[in-house]
Amino acid sequence: MTDHPNQFPKLHNAAWPGVVGKGGDGNEPPIDLDTMLDLTAAAEVDGRKFDGVDLFLFDPHVSIDATDQELESLAEQVRSRDLVIGTVVAPVWPPTDGGAAGGDSDEVDAYLKQVRKGCTIAQKLRQMGVRPTGVVRIDSATSVEDWSKAPEECQSKIADTMKAACDIAEEYDERLAAEGEICWGGMHSWKMMVDLLRRVGHPERLGFQADMAHTLLYLVGHNAPDDAILPVDFDWSDNEQKKAALKKLTHSLREWTIDFHVAQNDATVHGTGSHDKTGRHCLPNDPNGKLNIAEDAGFWLRDEHGDVLKTCRHICWDGCMFPNEQMMKPETWNSILASMLAVQDAHGWNE
Repeated sequence: MTDHPNQFPKLHNAAWPGVVGKGGDGNEPPIDLDTMLDLTAAAEVDGRKFDGVDLFLFDPHVSIDATDQELESLAEQVRSRDLVIGTVVAPVWPPTDGGAAGGDSDEVDAYLKQVRKGCTIAQKLRQMGVRPTGVVRIDSATSVEDWSKAPEECQSKIADTMKAACDIAEEYDERLAAEGEICWGGMHSWKMMVDLLRRVGHPERLGFQADMAHTLLYLVGHNAPDDAILPVDFDWSDNEQKKAALKKLTHSLREWTIDFHVAQNDATVHGTGSHDKTGRHCLPNDPNGKLNIAEDAGFWLRDEHGDVLKTCRHICWDGCMFPNEQMMKPETWNSILASMLAVQDAHGWNE
């Protein structure tokens, strides 16, 4: 009997750590997609490997304006390494030709244009047979500062924009997932995230993407102190209180969760390059990590009764803004794959 008997949820690696926080003056250069795919395909633990990758529709990896020929080439790049594609990230924010969902009409038009392009690519990859699961990831593309100038008006605008995005997604039979990051206005606390999802009110088209690193910061109220579940001076060695806080958080957001990122976090914020300060992604064995990855994933992947949910047919490791030197080491990806397998062992299933 194998040490890892479950085959679901499938295990994906994110390719975007090769570009997020990279490039530009004073930053490390991007790591090309072929290299990220090679690193993913080479990882192996106990005879198990990654099943697929999630992609950022952003140059130099995958252009949001990719032609059909370029997408066919992308599909072959992935297939040749015995991988598939899952979730794709639409670059809805400025300066990637997108706009703020809570902005003026021109910004909203730019935002929705990027959503449409993202859904077009997602559908085509599905039709090519290389994308069996996954969603199109979006966010509000609105800064917390701008949101704070007129919270109610901005929240309403973001909801209206996302309703229009849902109409677009329906045209392509795609689902959208809004990622809960504290750097995005209207989504920077767990209460506001729930409020936004309810205002949009289209769970068949818009759900929540839970990233373990980002949602941990919801607990301590970075950017939204009034919504903190844990005190500012919380002692992270108190595992029982942390679990109680995670239970409260996931009780509100789990019903919306349709995409899941496994990650580690040290409960601080971090940002490099053009990426706003957000949850610091750590290596799974980082001594400062505050998450018990396999155990804490269960708050999202099991229901209130402890039964395994089968909502997310694949899960993805997200580890943005690691140094290039660290990402080029095979042992980095083996340790990450081992953590992913631990989550699958604890909360997975077979079909």
